[in-house]
Amino acid sequence: MIQWYKKVVFENYANFKGRARRSEYWYFTLANIIISVITMIIDEILHLKIGSSNSGVLNSLYGLIMFVPSIAVSVRRLHDIGKSGWLLLIAYAVMIIAAVGLVATSMSAAMGGGELPTIGASFIIAILVILAVAIWILILFCKEGDQGANKYGADPKSDAEEINEIGTE
Repeated sequence: MIQWYKKVVFENYANFKGRARRSEYWYFTLANIIISVITMIIDEILHLKIGSSNSGVLNSLYGLIMFVPSIAVSVRRLHDIGKSGWLLLIAYAVMIIAAVGLVATSMSAAMGGGELPTIGASFIIAILVILAVAIWILILFCKEGDQGANKYGADPKSDAEEINEIGTE
């Protein structure tokens, strides 16, 4: 797990080219979650809060540092299944638009005295859109990569040592 994490963070920090196998993506994600939990615990123990929010200094800093490699490994993961990395941007945009609609609907209901369960169809649709896109992206990330080379590069599962490096052409 540590080797995959180091490969993503140190060797491919902002590498959006090439392919990332499932193990690279998921081990990086697992290590990222573990480190995030540790930084949250340290923030809580040391009372390192940002203002009056619940955000901790270390966890926020770690999140900022890991933003680029997280997007990069996600794009390379999509490349491994033959999909464009721009698909990730489209998915995030749809989820953000739905979330903004969700917040707007909630605020409008709160101002009008309505309760959350009585908001109506727009609330339910926004939740369903967010869930559907998240599940779709999860399925794509779990899908086995294309065998052999595709338009994004060589197969990272290839036995040839020189092909196993991400980003080589």
